[in-house]
Amino acid sequence: MEIQKILFPQVGRCTEREMYFRLEKSGFGSNQMLFYDNERQTILFRTGEKVWFDTYFNGFSIEKWKKYTVLDKLTLKLELSGKFKVILLSKEKIHNEIYEKIIRAVIIDTDVREMCEFSFEDGTAKGMYTFGLEALSDDSTFYGGAYCSSICQESVREVKIGIGICTYRREAFVRKNLKILRDCVLENKSSPLYDHVEVFVADNGRTLAVEELQTPQVHIYPNRNVGGAGGFTRDLIEMMQNNDIYRITHVLLMDDDIVIEPEALVKTYMLLSLLKEEYLDTFVGGAMLRLDRQYIQVESGAVWNAGHLDPLKMNLDLRQCEACLYNETEEFSEYNAWWYCCFPIDIVTSENLPLPIFIRGDDLEYGLRNMKHLILMNGICVWHEPFENKYSSFLEYYIIRNLLIDNALHYPEYNAKKLNHALFKHCIQEIMFYRYKNIDLYFQGINDFLKGPAWLMQQDGEALHQQIMAAGYKAVGIDQLDMRFSYPKYCRSFEIQHTTRSKIKRNLTFNGLFLRAKGEGIVQMASPKTVQFYRKKRVMHYDAAAKKAFITERNVGQSVSCLLRTFGMMLHISFRLKKVQQKYREEGKQLRTLAFWTRYLGMDRNEMDDMRCKDENK
Repeated sequence: MEIQKILFPQVGRCTEREMYFRLEKSGFGSNQMLFYDNERQTILFRTGEKVWFDTYFNGFSIEKWKKYTVLDKLTLKLELSGKFKVILLSKEKIHNEIYEKIIRAVIIDTDVREMCEFSFEDGTAKGMYTFGLEALSDDSTFYGGAYCSSICQESVREVKIGIGICTYRREAFVRKNLKILRDCVLENKSSPLYDHVEVFVADNGRTLAVEELQTPQVHIYPNRNVGGAGGFTRDLIEMMQNNDIYRITHVLLMDDDIVIEPEALVKTYMLLSLLKEEYLDTFVGGAMLRLDRQYIQVESGAVWNAGHLDPLKMNLDLRQCEACLYNETEEFSEYNAWWYCCFPIDIVTSENLPLPIFIRGDDLEYGLRNMKHLILMNGICVWHEPFENKYSSFLEYYIIRNLLIDNALHYPEYNAKKLNHALFKHCIQEIMFYRYKNIDLYFQGINDFLKGPAWLMQQDGEALHQQIMAAGYKAVGIDQLDMRFSYPKYCRSFEIQHTTRSKIKRNLTFNGLFLRAKGEGIVQMASPKTVQFYRKKRVMHYDAAAKKAFITERNVGQSVSCLLRTFGMMLHISFRLKKVQQKYREEGKQLRTLAFWTRYLGMDRNEMDDMRCKDENK
């Protein structure tokens, strides 16, 4: 049985060569191979050249496979022609040292293209298994291969994955990913996943061409715009209610704005097929890699810490073997984000659906509620636009409201003192950024939480979101603003430094708020610094990726008003928080039921027909 295929860089997915194989300097003093054929996925060697496959996509996570699955003996099959030394080895990171053990080295000499098999039988089953190739003659060629194992059919579980996607007006991404799934899985009879995948797309924007994209394995549902929580829950309901037809065993929730690696799906499927009995309730998570720098890992699992999110293994450079070996180290994690999160469909019941909290915290709460084990493995990933390129003012409302809901259900110790400390710190920062609308959204998020679960249960999520969107700052093209944009001025803002003297002066004058304003500034939208606003009259908040911006202007009166309102809100929290938290623990379970969601999504026939008619008349 083929467990993991040897992969090569591919245009349209990932072209970072060192995530697939690494070159060793040859006797020619060059680390460039004679020829790598991207189209045919082959490597042609000259004498003395060495290539190592101890990489993110081609190392084999033997320790995790042994722990979680019934995998026994592992072999490596390589298709070669010419004369090679094939080196099998294991690698493990302990503290800051990398320990390498050569398991065996074998000479292969063949004039024809031949499939050769090698055993890892004497390995330690620790860390990563991998291999290297050294050419002993010119024109030696490597055509590909796979890690394999002989497993009796009785040990292989029947698995069918239901992929759930939620989308809102991202037609290009959805089309691209559906094409990848069709070409590599759904219509590819040679794929291990053929006939083992169904795709469910909740179309919150109701803009997808259903007749064009829908197939017997791709199911598209026009849905109300009730955020990721509403879209993913719609997918879960459709799978759950129709599972006598689909026979799905596992759900895989994926974002719409990602680039997927089909072999990550295959690896997930193989893991699930070979799980040991004690890990049948496990979640399989995919790491998030940056879309702009595809070798940077943003997150691989996360810890919640009552609202202070800690992404695990953040900012690793996956071109480095050491980073890949660090990924092999398992750490405590509490959830995996829904850009790629797979779990048994048995978890999904009419009493155990996500909460209707639109975005930011839905995957967190569901993971805290249901996840017992999480498998994270090199090669299971998606590429996603980095978060610093996705700032939205309206998120201020959802971040604080949903954090309070999650804490009420899963961290009762989050008391008024802790919330008031976070509130004061956040509002002072927003005052210094002149982002007064953000403070209003933050207060509204807290006030709406304090109304209790009954209020949330009665909301029209779509209408509420429209109101929240209208309340925040709107980024527009810089040519639409009444401030001139200067890229050098924007770059210089990053060079402004703190000094002890300037920090004292800024603290004494409330960042210059009580001094005469002078000049204008340009800052990064997603992560500005208070020093960049010192004594500025107006500031442009610029998004370099979208090339859009909005302007905030200093207003002493508004600043004082916001500060006074902050103290008032802190007093309100002190009286109300504990009672509301108790209500969420007692009544919040109703928010995750099928009965609630059917009404909230408008899934009865008359309401859905009305929704379609409104769309047609737009």
